[in-house]
Amino acid sequence: MGFAVLSREIEPQISVGIHLPFPHIHDYDDYDDYDDYENHSTKSNPDPIATSPKQSTAMAVLLPQLQRTLLLLCSTIFFLSSLTSALKLDLEANKPQRCIRNFVAKDTLVVVTATVGGSRGDGMTVNMHVKDAVGNEYGRPRDVAGEQRILFTSHDNSAFDVCFENLLTGGKYTGPALRHVELDIDIGADAKDWSAIQATEKLKPVETELRRIEELVQEIVREMDYLRSREQKLRDTNESTNTRVKWFGFGTTSLLVGLWVWQILYLRAYFRSKHLI
Repeated sequence: MGFAVLSREIEPQISVGIHLPFPHIHDYDDYDDYDDYENHSTKSNPDPIATSPKQSTAMAVLLPQLQRTLLLLCSTIFFLSSLTSALKLDLEANKPQRCIRNFVAKDTLVVVTATVGGSRGDGMTVNMHVKDAVGNEYGRPRDVAGEQRILFTSHDNSAFDVCFENLLTGGKYTGPALRHVELDIDIGADAKDWSAIQATEKLKPVETELRRIEELVQEIVREMDYLRSREQKLRDTNESTNTRVKWFGFGTTSLLVGLWVWQILYLRAYFRSKHLI
């Protein structure tokens, strides 16, 4: 019964999906001989695999449209990614420094652009410090006002911090003493001046964008390789820890069993010496 129900459900789908190669079925008896039948079949039903001129023209028209659509889609994605706004924050005077952390791979170009409001000599001093988690320092400008740019190439695969502190050096303020800061961090391909590269190498806009996309893809590949190496290192550490714990457990168990056997032998010898057993 189950098979019959399954057949009834599948049968309409099969009947709809089948297309006969001949639009009309004729019996052989309707023709005088086999040659007439073959001539009629060949004229009325050409080779279905052969591509007609209309299909070739349609493919020739659709391929450039598909290429333009893909190029427009890629350009839109990278244009929207370039519209990200800078990080904005307010620094109050005599407060703990505020740091922004970001991760960067080794040998990667980084451009840190900070725009600090106010002016020098207004009673507040804004100091800036760029360092990574390993201990490398990339810049420590003092008394920053206006735009400050720091360019560096990372030395290690680690996170780096951009720290700000606002010190009150003098003056009386009725309201809160603070400085407004706008921070923009560009890493890798985004840190390069593609307009200058285009002008120097005389590239077309499409070539420049494709080159930028290529470098972005290379950065993604390098980051994936780094994550793979990190995962392998963590896996090796996990396996080593499991092995050490296993052998530690075996050693502890063996020690306890040996201590238990020694206690039994010692107590038996002691009781025999006392003639208790």
